Amino acid sequence: MSARILVVDDVDVNVRLLEAKLTIEYYDVLTCNDGLSALAIAAEHQPDLILLDVMMPGMDGFETCRRLKAQAETRHIPVVLVTALDGREDRIKGLEAGADDFLTKPIDDVILFARVKSLTRLKHVMDELREREESGRRLGVDSDNAARLRSEGGRVLIVDDDQRQAEKIAQELGGEHRVTIETDPEAALVAAKGALDLIIVNVAAASFDGLRIVAQAKSGDARRAPILAIVEPTERPRMIKALELGAADILPRPVDTEELSARVRTQIRRKRYTDFLRQKLDSSMEMAVTDALTGLHNRRYMTGQLQALVGRAAQGGAQVAVLVLDIDHFKSVNDSFGHDAGDEVLVEFAVRLATNVRAVDLPCRMGGEEFVVVMPGASLEDAGRVAERIRRDVASAPFRVMGGKEQITITISIGVAATTGDGDTPEGLLKRADEGVYEAKAAGRNRVIAKAA
Repeated sequence: MSARILVVDDVDVNVRLLEAKLTIEYYDVLTCNDGLSALAIAAEHQPDLILLDVMMPGMDGFETCRRLKAQAETRHIPVVLVTALDGREDRIKGLEAGADDFLTKPIDDVILFARVKSLTRLKHVMDELREREESGRRLGVDSDNAARLRSEGGRVLIVDDDQRQAEKIAQELGGEHRVTIETDPEAALVAAKGALDLIIVNVAAASFDGLRIVAQAKSGDARRAPILAIVEPTERPRMIKALELGAADILPRPVDTEELSARVRTQIRRKRYTDFLRQKLDSSMEMAVTDALTGLHNRRYMTGQLQALVGRAAQGGAQVAVLVLDIDHFKSVNDSFGHDAGDEVLVEFAVRLATNVRAVDLPCRMGGEEFVVVMPGASLEDAGRVAERIRRDVASAPFRVMGGKEQITITISIGVAATTGDGDTPEGLLKRADEGVYEAKAAGRNRVIAKAA
């Protein structure tokens, strides 16, 4: 099934009609007849879209929508209110309740499926981000701030050759948002490369092709900014095309300023929620490959990178070298000065290590006092020279710990190995370098031992 859709209407005939239309187009359809059932089904089955009737006894569609958007497990699900009412007050009331759009009875099938495709496409993107957010939550990454995201202070770009209309929109939005107007399409695309929360495009513009602006914005640097398309209500094909090209919402002319404000707030709130999820994803990914104490790459990251580099070297690619570094007598540091001082030594050592390797090298902490540097394109001799530079820097100046009250002399033992061609494996490479570390320690520590194959 391409998407799962929940249809909510107290009139069974309406439910069956919508169910039949959607099923023919291969959508998976869930149905119910009241708001309370809708809340329960949405939470349990996580539909991709909810088509929600407004006029229902008991809890009406506005209140049901409001509750859906108030719950963390359902607030991300797009809601389209289906109503026989076509008044602006009802649209504004629905937008303020959190609705993503409206369908007016009798439902136009073409508009229905254009809106369904647009909103379910957005929902699938949100789902991918939310899955990763949930992984971050299980790892202890706080996600509760999503409920406090604001819809004010947005950066809005208006692309419109109708100066009077553009200024009217800017005046209405200027009290809450930072608004820029562009009448030239080329200048607009340049401006769209900046950090924006919303782009408003007049697709009915006389001097440029508004649909092309939508298409170019969604395929370029501004693709993450939602687009609100201003359309002539009589130009249905242009309206549908705008949605197909990626417009997040449409607003008919003449522009109703209250409805405009409500739709803008909805789009900016959704954009910030998406940005919030992406930020959490980036943070979780960084945590997954970074050692929390030193800020260097961790063993997981090192393993993946080394596997790829050694694989390429074995097939005739550039040579790869590794350094395995072990801090001498580190246990005595912990025993004499405490684990906090030991952590300070590890952090300072990571700084000295990172500042003495090449820009392309990957310094990593394997665990405890053991570190590895992966060196793409380095020979055994190249790696040996870098290792000696690191060793001298570490031994040349004492490490200050406990707020500078104590100074500790630190030395390291380093093993060096490099790939030689066919048959090399990451395990074999690390084993040779590790043997170099043992030899260095056996020979008195504070030295570099290179191990050829």
